[in-house]
Amino acid sequence: MNNKVLYLALGVALLGTTSCSKKLGEFQSNYFNTTPTPLETVGNNVPATITGNIPAKFMVKNAKVTATPVLEYAGGSVQGTPVTIQGENVRANGQVVSYDNGGTVQIPFNTEYKPEMAESDLYLDFQVDQKGKLYALPRVKVGEGIIATSTLASAATVQPAIAKDNFQRIINEKYSADIRFLINQANIRANQVKSQGYVDLNNQLLAANEAPNKEIAGVNIASYASPDGSLEFNTELAEKREKNTTNFMENQLKKDKITEFGELTSSFTPEDWEGFQELVSKSNIQDKDLILGVLSMYKDPEQREKEIRNLSGVFNELADQILPQLRYSKIQASINVIGKSDEEMINLFNTDPSKLTEDEILYVATLTNDNTRKMEVYQKATQVYPNSYRAFNNLGMTKYEAGDYAAAAADFAKAKKLAPNSKEVDMNLGLVQLLDGNYSKANELLGAAAGVPETADALGVYYLTQGEVAKANTAFGNAKTNNAALAKILSKDYSAAQSVLNAVPNPDATTYYLAAIIGARTNNESAVLSNLRKAISLDSNMLKQAKDDLEFSKFNLNSL
Repeated sequence: MNNKVLYLALGVALLGTTSCSKKLGEFQSNYFNTTPTPLETVGNNVPATITGNIPAKFMVKNAKVTATPVLEYAGGSVQGTPVTIQGENVRANGQVVSYDNGGTVQIPFNTEYKPEMAESDLYLDFQVDQKGKLYALPRVKVGEGIIATSTLASAATVQPAIAKDNFQRIINEKYSADIRFLINQANIRANQVKSQGYVDLNNQLLAANEAPNKEIAGVNIASYASPDGSLEFNTELAEKREKNTTNFMENQLKKDKITEFGELTSSFTPEDWEGFQELVSKSNIQDKDLILGVLSMYKDPEQREKEIRNLSGVFNELADQILPQLRYSKIQASINVIGKSDEEMINLFNTDPSKLTEDEILYVATLTNDNTRKMEVYQKATQVYPNSYRAFNNLGMTKYEAGDYAAAAADFAKAKKLAPNSKEVDMNLGLVQLLDGNYSKANELLGAAAGVPETADALGVYYLTQGEVAKANTAFGNAKTNNAALAKILSKDYSAAQSVLNAVPNPDATTYYLAAIIGARTNNESAVLSNLRKAISLDSNMLKQAKDDLEFSKFNLNSL
């Protein structure tokens, strides 16, 4: 063999042996990049992907490396899932990197976020197994700090659902009586105004006239003729019935000295085909389907009557059972029952709340914006009406708004026992679960509360905790809350987010802090500083939060 060829063959063999026998060199930070940089929360988690670009001649063929991401922060650390990187001669299931060409590896990382992680460093630790020889390589830093804006979503600021009172200041009641006429007649017979129906109606009018909490809002008379005979005759007949009934009622009101009765109105219907059809459909007449078919086929009243009269066997039944019921005047009185005034109810609550109905005492709580006063009213409501789920639900609502979440949960639980199917209670129990981080149970309860208006904001917060920003925006709809604005910030719709913040009814420190984040993301330094000053003036803790927040890393906050 030629010496040159021999030496070349020996060199190649030595190179192959070297690539397997030498120890693995140290990884360098510049081999890796992390997405996103800096790390950023999605919901309440910190997901990231570390991409390694391993250079050629680095990954020896018989080396297996276990790379473990580790997040270090003040007071603790958390390890991610280890990933195996291996040379091409290793029999394992790791990501293979060529010795000659190098290669790319992916190392995922995810952990639940804690506030102390805002200042943190992400490292990779390396443990090497090379033909049974184990050794560690120096860790490398691959990330620094976490933007935790998504965690500003707060279930604590969601308005719990109120179980509303049904108090109505004015309740309208209607009473009616029918005056019936003989065929082709319009005179009011004595037996009709002595009927029980009319007597009851007249007594209601007399009582309303005397009662201090009632008023007669109006009296209406509607008169009818049955649809047999000519239209011209029936028109004249129905009009006479209207006139006679109206005159009778005017005289009756004068006789009873009822002077305040709103307005007396009247009308007439020449042929009551609508009433005819209704009575026939409810009757037991054998050929009623045939009659109803005629009504649907012919719209002209005279043609209808002609065709029905042609049904000679049926018409006699109609004349006996149906038509007499259509010769009448209906007198209807509209009476308003006027409830207690706000002042009366407040005085009763202060002196003897037992004299208030359940709806009245629940209504009293709505007459103040003071949460402590509301709590006092609902507490009393639970004592006066211990079986009122609404009282317990609403008492829990006030405690939740006061930040006493354990006490609120206890009241919601009592309400649940009293009304297992109440959607308002499900909504509020779901809110408590959301606050406690029990997301699966929260989702179940909020789903059961579908249709309750306050659920939209709660669902929006739930979706934010899950990192589902698009669903959160859909749930919030047109809500004007900090949480709704946060959803738009996370979807990078900064103009819409600012519009929502501008419309928040009672802006707080978080409102201005979110506005400062919008300023930072749109590189508006004056907006950053002015909004942070407002936030800090309302909550001094915001100063440290802002200085630790990487959202503001490009800005000098010393002036704050």
